[in-house]
Amino acid sequence: MKSITITAKVKLYPTSEQMIILNKTLSVIRDVLNFVSAFVFGQEGIRYLELEHALYYPVRQQFGLRSQMTQSVFKTVLAKYKSMKSNGHPFSKVSFRNFEYDLVWNRDYSISGQSVSLNTLSGRLHIPFELKGMEHWFLAGGRFGTAKLIRKNRKYYLHIPVTLEAGNRNILNHIVGIDLGVNHLAVSFDDEGNTRFFSGRAVKEKRAKALALRKRLQACGTKSAKRKLKKLREKENRYVTAVNHAVTKALISQYGAGTLFIIEDLTGIRTATEHVRLKSRYVMVSWAFYQFREMLEYKAALSQSEVLAADPKYTSQSCPVCGNTTKANRNRKRHEFCCTVCGYRSNDDRTGAINIYRKGWNTLFAEACQA
Repeated sequence: MKSITITAKVKLYPTSEQMIILNKTLSVIRDVLNFVSAFVFGQEGIRYLELEHALYYPVRQQFGLRSQMTQSVFKTVLAKYKSMKSNGHPFSKVSFRNFEYDLVWNRDYSISGQSVSLNTLSGRLHIPFELKGMEHWFLAGGRFGTAKLIRKNRKYYLHIPVTLEAGNRNILNHIVGIDLGVNHLAVSFDDEGNTRFFSGRAVKEKRAKALALRKRLQACGTKSAKRKLKKLREKENRYVTAVNHAVTKALISQYGAGTLFIIEDLTGIRTATEHVRLKSRYVMVSWAFYQFREMLEYKAALSQSEVLAADPKYTSQSCPVCGNTTKANRNRKRHEFCCTVCGYRSNDDRTGAINIYRKGWNTLFAEACQA
């Protein structure tokens, strides 16, 4: 039984009195997070029990936090430093600037009907909330995890991780190879020889304009420019998310249940920037490929399908007819693939999708032989 987890973003509608309490709680939590972070930075490698022994009572007395809130703060800070280490970043002091507060399910928050109960400095608050497109996750008996209360643009959101059991593998009806890129966000090739292109031209143009505007604002350097930069970044993130949602939804809708989607394993693509020209670096490595993969995985699981990540090595250079592998096969400027040995010719992204599709077939065949 496979489980999948997504983050349900729930909008809260507090009253004016509740907003005052939420603001105070978030402000104090941020102060405590930075207070604890400064202590952890000076005690590199400190563990939870040691941190609790050193700061539990000082934090409660100085900031007036409740027991559960104090423990959540400790875990949040240590998780940040652990994440920093696992991502290979040098050890440095973590600063908390945003108004955020982690809440444990059934301890710091719970849901009843159309309201959510939150633990605050002034006790429990019962706040109405709104679901948009997340009804399935709440009605399907999923497991709720540690949520994050966020204040953004004077609005309040609760980000709740929800885990559902996706069921066992169905009989495979389709195998689809998907090549991800920039000129085409995705190109699919299926077992019937059909190809579908998701053009990236409009996305490239929109992001190029955003990049030019970002450079002008960065050169300006005023407070107003920095505020506009922040809004621009948030707007672009929303746009990227919307595009990835649309493409993954279209792929799932086209093939339905029992489909095995084969995609490139692009883990570590951001560390490969030294192989990309500086002029093209932003366009080539800044698209949210991992987000695309996550969306495709959870949508596939909900439709009783699966996603398999394949090694992307040589997928854009290998001839699907004779197997010849050389850089000369691909003309990036013309977006064309032409084999230097057998003369096979096609779109370069389509050729990549075919090779990814075949890697998926080979993986399934190897699994069948082992079984």
